[in-house]
Amino acid sequence: MALRPVERLLVGYLSFTTLLGLIRISEQPAIGWVILANLLTAILIFLVGLPGQKAAGRLLREVYPILLLGSLYPAIDILNGFGAVSVHDLTVRAWEHRLFGSDISRTWWQAAPSRFWSTVLHGAYFAYYPIVLAPVLGFLLQGRTLDARRAVLWLIATFIFCYTLFLLFPVAGPYYEFPRPAGWFLDNAPARLVYATLAAGSAYGAAFPSSHVAASIVATGTAFRGSRSLGWLLVTPTVLLSVGVVYCQMHYGVDALAGAVIGGASIVLGSWWEKHQGVGSGESTPTRPRKG
Repeated sequence: MALRPVERLLVGYLSFTTLLGLIRISEQPAIGWVILANLLTAILIFLVGLPGQKAAGRLLREVYPILLLGSLYPAIDILNGFGAVSVHDLTVRAWEHRLFGSDISRTWWQAAPSRFWSTVLHGAYFAYYPIVLAPVLGFLLQGRTLDARRAVLWLIATFIFCYTLFLLFPVAGPYYEFPRPAGWFLDNAPARLVYATLAAGSAYGAAFPSSHVAASIVATGTAFRGSRSLGWLLVTPTVLLSVGVVYCQMHYGVDALAGAVIGGASIVLGSWWEKHQGVGSGESTPTRPRKG
C-alpha cells in the first residue's frame, strides 16, 4: 500500500507529538493517553489505506483526516499540561503594540461598541466549522474526488503547521489573558454558542497563529480551485471571521495576521505541490479552476 501525502503528514505529526509526549510525560501523566491515541490513529491510517476497500471504506479514506482533527486538537491541551506550560503572550503582545499601538483585541470592541456587530461577528466565528467542511463535503457530494482530496490535503497541512506551533510556541491568547467582554456584548445567541463551545473544547496555548483564520482562507482557496461559485460563497464569512476573531476578543491582532499569512502560504505551496506531484498518490489533477 502507498500512503497518500496527507497520510504521510499525519504520520509525521503523530510521530512528533509522541516524541514530545515522551519528553513531557513526567510533568503530565495524562499524556500517556495521547501516546496511546496516536498509536491507535496510526493503525487506523494503515488499515484505511489497505487495498480492496469497498465504497464505504473508500469514502472514509477521503474524509477521515478531517475527522481526526476532533482528537488532534484536544490533545494539544493535554500536551501543554492543561495550562501548565510556559506561554509567550508577553512577546506576542509586544508585537501587537508595535503594530497597532495597543491590545487591539481588548480595546477594539470598547472603542466601537455594537450589539449588531457582536452578533454578526460571533456568528462568523462559529461559521468556521461549515467554512472548513464546505469544500470537502461539497465536492464529495458532487463526485469530484480530486477537488475534495485537494481541500483535505491543504487543510491538514495548514492545521498540522499551526498545531506544531501551538506546541513549540504556546500562546494563551485574549480568551485566557483578558477579562470577558461586558455582559451586554455577549448577550446574543451566537456569542453564547461560541463561549459554550470554547468551554467544552478549547485548547490552552493555541492562539498564535489563528488556525481559524488560516484554515478558513485555505478552505476558501480550495473552493475557488474547484468551483468559483463556492469560492465566492465562502469569501464573505471568511472575511467576517478574520475580523471577528479580533473584535470578539478571541485572538490578538497578530494572531489573525499570522493566520492570514499561513493560509496564503498554504495555498501557494499547495498549488506548487499540485503542479509538480499531483493531489494524491500518483494522481494528476486539473490545474485550471472549474467554473461554478
